[in-house]
Amino acid sequence: MPDETTPAATTPTSTDTVRGPVAGCLGCGGLLVALVLALVAVLAWNAGAGTDLPRVAPQDRADRAFGYSREAYGVLGFTRALPPGTGSRARNEFGAEYCHDGGLLGMEDKTVDGAYRLYHEWALDDVPADQAVPGLRRLHRRLADEGWRVTSYTEGGTGKDWSLYVQRDRRAEWMTFTWDPEQRYFTGGAGVPCAYDPAWTHSDSDTYATDTYDPDTAADAVTPPALGPGGR
Repeated sequence: MPDETTPAATTPTSTDTVRGPVAGCLGCGGLLVALVLALVAVLAWNAGAGTDLPRVAPQDRADRAFGYSREAYGVLGFTRALPPGTGSRARNEFGAEYCHDGGLLGMEDKTVDGAYRLYHEWALDDVPADQAVPGLRRLHRRLADEGWRVTSYTEGGTGKDWSLYVQRDRRAEWMTFTWDPEQRYFTGGAGVPCAYDPAWTHSDSDTYATDTYDPDTAADAVTPPALGPGGR
């Protein structure tokens, strides 16, 4: 039986010894550059996202929000005409809120002067289960098929609310729906992206050295049509 020999251990050369750390450092350098570039891109986006808004008349935003509500109202199967304004429990109206700027790091909470976020909200009373339940299930499927991201969908049990929340474009657009089975009360709403009010100018703030814009002025400037049959 021939003798077995053990291969001699190979000693790394000085070139091999240097090459490993150098290659590793080069890889680290490339990763560091990529991370820095990614951070710069995020900061640039945060810096402009809060204030880089279009100037859009409130009526244009109102038409957009109302259009979402009208479509959802039809999918839900409601045929009752809901007049503008508020009644004892019914509601069909516009509202508005401030827009916010997160700052360079996205951690601030400053209002953007001259900007508004318009939304439409409605409410309907005396909605029975045999209308609300299949309507919400149908709307859930429709909105998901249309590309809305469903952030929450709850089929309530006995005495529990049913609800559906959707959004898209980083919540620039959203819709919310809730049905209270005990009160037989159905509410809905739709919000659209922020915009500068064309009626506002920077000189308004320069004069008083403070934020002077009230987004309620945008909501007060528009009135919804009837929601349901006859709504435009």
